[in-house]
Amino acid sequence: MIQQQQTIILSPYIELYNQVIPKDNILRQINEFVDFSFVYDELKVNYCLDNGRNAVDPIRMFKYLLIKAIFELSDEDIVERSKYDMSFKYLPNLESCG
Repeated sequence: MIQQQQTIILSPYIELYNQVIPKDNILRQINEFVDFSFVYDELKVNYCLDNGRNAVDPIRMFKYLLIKAIFELSDEDIVERSKYDMSFKYLPNLESCG
């Protein structure tokens, strides 16, 4: 179910990301220049709007797949690197607010 999951819940630590992640970081630039709302349009036929549990936000999942492709990582590598790489945490946790 994708019911109004487009609302943005930003981390109170967003300013930390702005200080730590350089302006020329590829993931920061992607977030600033790409409108990911097309993901909802592509997947809306696959989700029931009024029945079922809330799904993991498809945009977040798409962003993880994008990171996986850009850096040629395995699923395990993404999970591990997301523990310590601020840029890996930055992109998937921002919902088109750049």
